[in-house]
This record gives sequence, C-alpha cells and structure tokens, in this order.
Amino acid sequence: MVDNAWLVPALPLLGALITAIFGKTLGRHAHWPVVLGIASSFVVSLALAGSLGTPAFGHSHEDPHPTTTAADPHHDSPTTTIVYHWLRLGNPIPQPDGSPRPELQIPIELRVDGLTILMLSMVTFVATLVALFASGYMKGDPAYPRFFAEVGLFVFCMTGLVLSNNYVLTYAFWEGVGVCSYLLIGFWYRKPSAAAAAQKAFLVNRVGDVGFALAIFWMWAVSPGHDLSYTALLSPQTVEHLQIHAPAALVGIPLLLFWAATAKSAQVPLYVWLPDAMEGPTPVSALIHAATMVTAGVYLIARSAVLVFAEPLVPAIIAATGALTALLAAFFALTQFDLKRILAYSTISQLGFMFMALGCGVGDVMTLAVTAAMFHLFTHAFFKALLFLGSGSVMHAMGHVIDIRRFGGLRHRMPITAATFAIGGLALAGIFPLAGFWSKDEILLALRSAAAASSGSYAWLYQAIFATALATAFLTAFYTGRAFFLTFCGPERLPSPSDPEADPEEHHHDHSHDPHFGHESPPSMTMPLIVLAASTILVGLAFGPLTGWFADLVSRTPTWSALTPPEHPHHGFNPLAPEVLLGTLVGVAGLVLAWAFYGRPSQLPDRLANSLRPLHSASFHKLWVDELYTALFVQPTRFLAALARFLDVYFIDGLVRLVAWIPRVVGRDLIAPLQNGLVQLYAALTAVGLLALLLLAFWPR
Repeated sequence: MVDNAWLVPALPLLGALITAIFGKTLGRHAHWPVVLGIASSFVVSLALAGSLGTPAFGHSHEDPHPTTTAADPHHDSPTTTIVYHWLRLGNPIPQPDGSPRPELQIPIELRVDGLTILMLSMVTFVATLVALFASGYMKGDPAYPRFFAEVGLFVFCMTGLVLSNNYVLTYAFWEGVGVCSYLLIGFWYRKPSAAAAAQKAFLVNRVGDVGFALAIFWMWAVSPGHDLSYTALLSPQTVEHLQIHAPAALVGIPLLLFWAATAKSAQVPLYVWLPDAMEGPTPVSALIHAATMVTAGVYLIARSAVLVFAEPLVPAIIAATGALTALLAAFFALTQFDLKRILAYSTISQLGFMFMALGCGVGDVMTLAVTAAMFHLFTHAFFKALLFLGSGSVMHAMGHVIDIRRFGGLRHRMPITAATFAIGGLALAGIFPLAGFWSKDEILLALRSAAAASSGSYAWLYQAIFATALATAFLTAFYTGRAFFLTFCGPERLPSPSDPEADPEEHHHDHSHDPHFGHESPPSMTMPLIVLAASTILVGLAFGPLTGWFADLVSRTPTWSALTPPEHPHHGFNPLAPEVLLGTLVGVAGLVLAWAFYGRPSQLPDRLANSLRPLHSASFHKLWVDELYTALFVQPTRFLAALARFLDVYFIDGLVRLVAWIPRVVGRDLIAPLQNGLVQLYAALTAVGLLALLLLAFWPR
C-alpha cells in the first residue's frame, strides 16, 4: 500500500492542474476537481492508516529488516518508498563495505508512519471541508478558478512536506508552502492591504527559512555518510555519533530548526505576519491557521524530536518561547474588534501551547511531550477551522463587514453559525468534553511532569511556564467569550449593505440584492460547519486519553525511537487530576467573566478600559511591535534600497554613460571636424605629423 503514498500529494495537484487549465470552461463548477482531488487524498490517507502495522504494511525498500520503536516493540517500522532519485551530486565516498556512494544523494522518498498518517488525515479532511465551504463563500469572484487551483497546489505542497523522508525534500516543499501562502493571502492583489500582507508573510518566512537552510548545511557536514534522510539522521546511532564528534551540533542544529519554526508557526519574534494574513479570503485563513502552513513548524520540531531533546537547553528554550508567545498573543486578542484578527491571535497563542508541550521533552516526559503537542495540533485543526469558517459565514451574511462593533445579536438570524461557533469557542476555551479540553489539559500535565522530572533552574522554569499556561487559558476563554457574545448575543444590530467598513474588493456581487445578506449562509457553507462541529465534539473522546488511540498511532513513529519512554506507558491522564481541574476552572472563570462584561449591554468594559488605560492601549496596539519592527528593520531596509537605487541610477549608470560619452566627444567634437574634405588641411596635418616624427627620432637624448 505504501507504494501508492505518492497519490496523496498527486491527487490535489492533478485537481489544481485541471482547474487551472479548464477553469474557464468549468465556470461555476471549477472547484470540483480540487475538492474531489483533496477528498480522494483523504481516502488514500485512511487506506494508509488501515495498513499501518499490518502484515500488508511491508518493509522499507532499503531496509528489509525493520527495527522496532522504543515506544512499542510490537510495531513494525515505517515503510519508505522511493519515487525516483532527484539528486546525485559529488564524487563517490568509499563506504565501509567498499561500495561507492554519492556525496549528496536526495531521492524523492516518501515515509509513512504514525506521525505521517496523523498529519495527512488531518490536513486532507479539514482541507476538503474548507474547499467545500469556499465554493459558496467565493461564489461570483471573477478569479474563482485561480483560487481553487492555488488551494490544490497548497495542499499538494503541505502533504508533500509531511510525506518527505529527507530534510532537503522537506525544505523544497516548505518553500512551496510559503509561495502558496503568498499567492493566497494576496489573492485580492488589487487591494493594497492584501498585497502588503502577502509580502509581509513571504519576507518574514524567508527570514525563518535561513535557519532551516543553515541547519541542513550543518547536518550535511556532521552526519555520517552525509545522509540527510530522517531514517539516518534521527537514529540513536547518529545522536551518539554527534555527542562524541560534534556536540555543538546537538544544540545548534535544533535551534536553527526552531528558528525556522518560529516563522512558519508564528512564534516570537517572527509571529507578526500571521495577523495581517487575515487580508486573504476567509477560507484561506481557515486553511493556513488550522491544517496547513502554521502546523508545519510544529511538525518539523516534533519529527526532529530525537535531535531536539538531546540537550536539555534546547527544549527549555522552546518551552519558554512558546509560553511567551501564548501569553502575548492572548493579551493582544483581548481588545481587538476584527473577528478574524481575534482568531488569528488565538492561533498564535495555541501554537505557543504546542511549543510549550514540545519543550517538555526532558527525562521520561519525552514521549508525553510530543504526544501532547501533536494531539493539540490535531484537535486545534478542527475547532480552529470551525471558528474561522464561522467568522466567514458571519462576513458573508454581513456584506463582508467583520468589525464586531458594527453588528450583534445574530443568534436568531444565523442559528447554525451561532451554534457551531459556540461549540468551537467552548473547545478553544478547553471546556469538557470538547476536543480542546483533552489536548490542552494534556499539555498542562506534560508541563507539571517536566517540572517534576527536571532539576535546578529548569524545574523552576517549567513551574513558571505552567503558571503562564494557566493564565493564558484564562485569557483565551475570556476573549473567546467576548467574541461570541458581541457577535451573537445582545440586541440585534446589522450593518447596511453599503456599510463604509465593507471592503469593495471583497464584494463578489451586489449585496444589496443578496438574499443571504443578514441571514444564514447557504448549505454549501453551513454543512462544513456542522461536520467540523461534530468532529470537535467527538475527536477528543474518540482519540484522546480515554481510548489511547491517538497515542498508539503516533507511537508508530520510529524516528522517535531514541526518546526516553515513560516509566508508565499510559502516563496517566486523569480528568480529576489537580492540573486538569485547575485548567477547566480557569476556562470556566474566563467565560463567566466574559458573560458578565459582554453577555448583555454593560458599561463595565468601558469603565475597566478607562481605569486601565495604559494596559488597554498596550493590548489594542499590540505593544507597538509592528511599529518597532518598522523602525528597526523596514525603514532602514527601505533607506538602503533607496541608497542602492540612487547609486545604481546616478553613479553606476553615470559611469556607464561617461564611458559611452568619451568616445562620442572625441570622435564627434575633436576628430570629426578634421574630416572636412580640404586637401590643403590634410597636407598641412601630414607635414605636422611628419615633423613630429622627425623630432622624436632625432631629438638628442
């Protein structure tokens, strides 16, 4: 079955090509090739999951003798399949057995294991629902086929990234994801804010990609045999080799990979692109924030956990960065009025939770750390896609007005959107028994376990991060409740179809004659909401600690074979544990406080804002980080660009023009007048020349 793994990225790519070529012919049905391609990829992913660990799930083409994982010795090793050899560069290096090997060998090799199956199933399932939603949301857009072609290409790059078994191939798809995000965020490129947001996302991510490239160069330099495959690099033998021969690499390489992840997964200090990415169509926001781009950084660190956890300093830095990011983003979300921007900061905050979990990889908490992080990534995809698509449903009904001060009380007009948004909000707040409860509190358990497993300053660090996580959980519940209550509760308020806050670039048709204005969205948009809401209710119960299915699946990831397994395999998630009860308590408290402030008309928010004016202003202006970056990086870069342009136009081009001007002056102004056709002048010049030669020849020396 693994030989067919290439179908997972190929099917969305095929759909994208069909839509790109025949989009005008397909017209209103241009979305179907992409929707069917992504849905077919989901079916193939399920088939791969069904074959995992069965006798039919054969062995690697390159390793006929599979190894077992440390987590479960009964699990088969992953199967890898080589589609074709991409690169073979350099002179052969003699191997111990005498066989030659190219200095750099990059095959198109696909890996199928527990972590791969998890990511593929989540990405393709959520992307299918987002594409279906987009078929209604983008109706009437003149670039309808282009949108879906770019979505198909985006899913192709993301699934290719997940399936890669080599860091160089991963980097290629990593860049592909970045390009697709640029195209989709700037889809409405005629709108200046959308074009600027796309450029910002692209450039900030390029800063992070420098770290990934440097990590690859370093890995190539220190890895035995210059093998950049996951199979070779993420093995216990390679870790032991690096501990002896290149101990600095065990700190430097993971930190460089984390540098790349801070950009792709929007962590401090490279998170600034993600809120502005809201300028793209809402389905793009759902796709980027839930299932694709922002999860790539978390996936990269989880996949590389063997290297990341080798030195305790690295996970401590990751956890501290995640905690700072989560708290800052939650603080910023408290005072925003753009519904999508609130959810964007929520995404940044939840990604911080995932990195907090990944940073718990110390002692016997390693397996729990990666499991908790990936489980939160898994559950977050469902409820965050639900929330973003719910905000898109609100935008569609409100004529693309998204400021929550300009509408309210929509629960009666939009009952399906309100109910599903409430489910997503409760999951985000971590309320039992929804998906977010299980994954968030598993992260809290990992933090407490890491504090117990650490010693010295690290123990205090994890205790402080645990307290930060609780504070962030409270703020998360509060701003989520605020967004819901202002949007769906209180007296009904509707913007006019010609509201000045509406962006004309996003008006696919005249909303003054739109039968859906101010009413529930059409079934093409509400059905994905219902499916995602049902998934949000069920995935935590079905895959979480009660059944252990998720932990069992990700344990089938042999690249984690060097991780220290827990002393107790089912490292006890107990719903009645103190940290779990505390996490639920702060979530409920945040929702109750949000209801008291925003559940009905009240003067409390204004009074509190006035009494805490400096704090409120700092939150509303996001600590002026964008302004700071503009002053420190953007303006100096623009100055250097202007200086370079000046030197290019007036100095370099001036020199070139001077070189061209000299022969022209000499020829036209000095020599050309001598060519006048007068024989007397030519004879005189000949005589003068002859006299000059004679003087040179006979002048006494």
